[in-house]
Amino acid sequence: MAQIRIENVRKEFGSFTAVQSSSFTIEDGEFFMLLGPSGCGKTTTLRMMAGLELPTSGEIFIDGEEVGMKRASERDIAFVFQMFALYPHMNVGKNMSYPLISQGMSRSDAQKRVLEVAKILGIEDMLNRPVGGLSGGDRQRVALGRAIVREPKAFFMDEPLGALDAEFREHMAEELRALHDRMGATTVYVTHDQLEAMQMGDKIVVMNHGVVEQFGKPQEIYDWPATKFVAQFIGSPSMNFLDFSGNVEPNSNKVKIDGHVIDIPTSRDGVVGDLSLGVRPEHIKFDDSSDYKGEVIAVEYLGTTQIITLQTPNGIIKSRIASDQQVNNGEMIGLSFDARTLTLFDNKNGRALVSEANEGAFNYG
Repeated sequence: MAQIRIENVRKEFGSFTAVQSSSFTIEDGEFFMLLGPSGCGKTTTLRMMAGLELPTSGEIFIDGEEVGMKRASERDIAFVFQMFALYPHMNVGKNMSYPLISQGMSRSDAQKRVLEVAKILGIEDMLNRPVGGLSGGDRQRVALGRAIVREPKAFFMDEPLGALDAEFREHMAEELRALHDRMGATTVYVTHDQLEAMQMGDKIVVMNHGVVEQFGKPQEIYDWPATKFVAQFIGSPSMNFLDFSGNVEPNSNKVKIDGHVIDIPTSRDGVVGDLSLGVRPEHIKFDDSSDYKGEVIAVEYLGTTQIITLQTPNGIIKSRIASDQQVNNGEMIGLSFDARTLTLFDNKNGRALVSEANEGAFNYG
């Protein structure tokens, strides 16, 4: 197993910059997620770590060794692709044993290793079956098995569950995380699905337009997004923003929005200008005593909860409340906020302002 360290890595394709001077560390044994929308640079970053792309500049370390200019075959890693990349003319057992035999292992030793891994994955009864007749989930198990038998320093996975249907994808995500916990292997996993990243990852890097917006533990990123992009990308529904122009004094714990004073975590840095107060839907409370009100314009029933859309003086926001709470379209509702759950953003640069609540929570590439 191995620690992986990325230092100021940049990748250019002609005049296009796919990854901009990114830095982060993946600790030994972590399940590490590279998360972001299509075209954000996450797959390019993974491919540079794997040796499938060479960085334009910067350094990549695996287990303390600088490998930025080494071939993939020299890095002792295993790559799992979204579309399985199995050999159609081989059965399951031969697909799994091929990387071992090609590296010089005897057939008997390779078969022994394949059987051990097949039992872990629950596919020992499939070893003699052709891969063409397997379901998508079983093919992905075979692809994982072919990677695991090599016992590499790290596993790199590029949207490995993307070709599966939603229900089976969730099941496979649970299995994959359980397999990781059993093996303790360093795993780097690319996904555009923020729920998958939050469910599976020990740490998450959130990327946008080739830039690392934030990295940290899932709970840190959810509770204290470092930028408005992260706040919008993580969470469903995403974080609400109450936009206003104002003045927040250094060490102040209050802002004035539309004439209403709202408590916030004590701000370390003051700011003047175009601001947003960020609040998660589940942290908006309906409060008859509050004079800050919103008009209900939509109600979406989701079983145990419901999403309430409200028009406020500072824009449209969404609140998540219990399904048994009666709310009607057109109703004016008083709204209150817990200062400990709020994040203040400077709209000029999209960055969160540091407060006593989120001090030390932000890590940028």
